[in-house]
Amino acid sequence: MTAEKRPWFQTALKLRGSVIPSILPRVILCGGFGFFISLLYSLGIPVSLPILSSVVPSIVLGLLLVFRTNTAYDRFWEGRRIWGTLIIAVRNLARQIWVSISDNKPEDFLEKKSAIRLLIAFAIALKLHLRQEKINSEIEPFVLPYQYEVLKQMNNPPLEIGFWIADYLTQQHDKNNLDVYRLTAMNQLVNNMIEALSGCERILRTPMPLAYAIHLKQLLLLYSLALPFQMVKDLGWGTAPVVALISFTLFGIEEIGIEIENPFGHDTNDLPLDNICATIQRNIEDLISLSPSVHNHVEK
Repeated sequence: MTAEKRPWFQTALKLRGSVIPSILPRVILCGGFGFFISLLYSLGIPVSLPILSSVVPSIVLGLLLVFRTNTAYDRFWEGRRIWGTLIIAVRNLARQIWVSISDNKPEDFLEKKSAIRLLIAFAIALKLHLRQEKINSEIEPFVLPYQYEVLKQMNNPPLEIGFWIADYLTQQHDKNNLDVYRLTAMNQLVNNMIEALSGCERILRTPMPLAYAIHLKQLLLLYSLALPFQMVKDLGWGTAPVVALISFTLFGIEEIGIEIENPFGHDTNDLPLDNICATIQRNIEDLISLSPSVHNHVEK
């Protein structure tokens, strides 16, 4: 069930998937500092400084947070769009290989099935590559034994798999199992897969500029720690919970941007790459389970 379909309060009170565990220490720190300022004020120490409200104008901080969150969401959505394009390319290429390449010999049919399973391997290898994980047994069922050993040594496994797929298409053309027009169309789909790889790498390797991230964190901390001095005169002992609530809001917005900035990891709010790869696997396994009579019927 998606968050939109859950009861409103169930979603609002859900802890898993929220940023509360990440920001809670900072919120407690700011709330504790607000309590300390309230204590000093109750002892007659002049800590009420309303003039600090102009140190970091709220509108400036708000604009910075909005820019930070929008930039992160743009990266998240671009990652999802790229994976959507990859799914389309894989489905089309699998279909075209299955119905367009002749398999007059038994070995041709086995090569065709191996080539189509490389499309599953490409998606899994891309997922592992983006998560900076090594090739593992997850990909082993979809490649030949020697290919599995080669991939474990490669710096960019999905790129190597893309080369194998393109090489297979060229070999089939040389064997007269594939005409030049369909070869060109299939190679374009392989190019689309490589473009998806490059697009994901661009997102992964272009993080938010460090100077911007540092400056935003400094302003957030300065703003949150200045709040008690502004509020203690009017709120007294209520300063701590109000400061904690405001800091919870601000730190939460920033943390959401941090979480979705790299959408390819294992976090709850990252893209469901495992599910996407499983979907690709099911689609292709369904395709190659069709009987030869179904192939011919589809091709006609």
